[in-house]
Amino acid sequence: MTAPGEYVLRRLRDGGPPLLLDGGTGAELPRRGIRTPPPLWSAWALVTSPTTLRSIAKDFAAAGAEILTANTFRSHWRNLRLGGLGDRTEELTAKAIALAREGAGAGAPGRVVAIAGSQAPLEDCYRPEWVPKDAVLASEHERQARALAAGGADLILVETMNTIRESVAATRAAVATGLPVFSCVVCREGAVLFSGERVADWTAALRPLGAAALGINCTRLGAIEEALAALAAAAPGVPLVAYANIGESEPVLGWDSSETPPERYTEAARGWIGLGARVVGGCCGVFADHIAALRAVAGPP
Repeated sequence: MTAPGEYVLRRLRDGGPPLLLDGGTGAELPRRGIRTPPPLWSAWALVTSPTTLRSIAKDFAAAGAEILTANTFRSHWRNLRLGGLGDRTEELTAKAIALAREGAGAGAPGRVVAIAGSQAPLEDCYRPEWVPKDAVLASEHERQARALAAGGADLILVETMNTIRESVAATRAAVATGLPVFSCVVCREGAVLFSGERVADWTAALRPLGAAALGINCTRLGAIEEALAALAAAAPGVPLVAYANIGESEPVLGWDSSETPPERYTEAARGWIGLGARVVGGCCGVFADHIAALRAVAGPP
């Protein structure tokens, strides 16, 4: 069987149907009765509810996802230390990857499913003013990237970055592991990052770093296509990634918190694919039924 990382790279290049990413584990946990309070948020589940994480991964794989995102969004040292678990960073990161792989095996036996290690912002996804200094970014993202690689991830998904500065630091650390890397940012309306920096300027900073794909994630459904179009214009020929936020997790931002049915979500995804998206999936509020509907739109792998 082809190694999952090699499979992903081949699929990015082959011009066939887009790769299908999973949905939002962090939003799925509360639906299954699992508490995700601060300061650890979804990382609590690695300690309290590993079987639920395995089950979520299984359901996304069964729905057709070809890439499952391990529950490492909040497993980096800076976040875990707030809950007194900083010395377990590498252990819990590896555990998250193993649980995703077990779920993939149960949900899609005999099919290649890659496990992506999520590499998230060190601070809040929507507060660019909290981004640490460059030396801290370099050190802590290097530690997390190495933990993801050592834990067995097939690729690294640098996601929900809100500044060019942190996106560059995280992507550079991820690429240094030798694993394939997808690098994504979260945007507001107007094709700008939460920092106010333009997607075009972010693209210019990221292209030399060697990521396998660039994309937009955790952006509301009404704004993601504009950001993706700006990315496509700035990076012709680069494989694109798109997965939107349709959850109720960000009412403070004024985002639409109404439920988005699979049919509406997949209609939006058709537009992303038309713009050149080679990887599509979902972020907050995107569940297994949305992924199953995307599978029907994307076609068989």
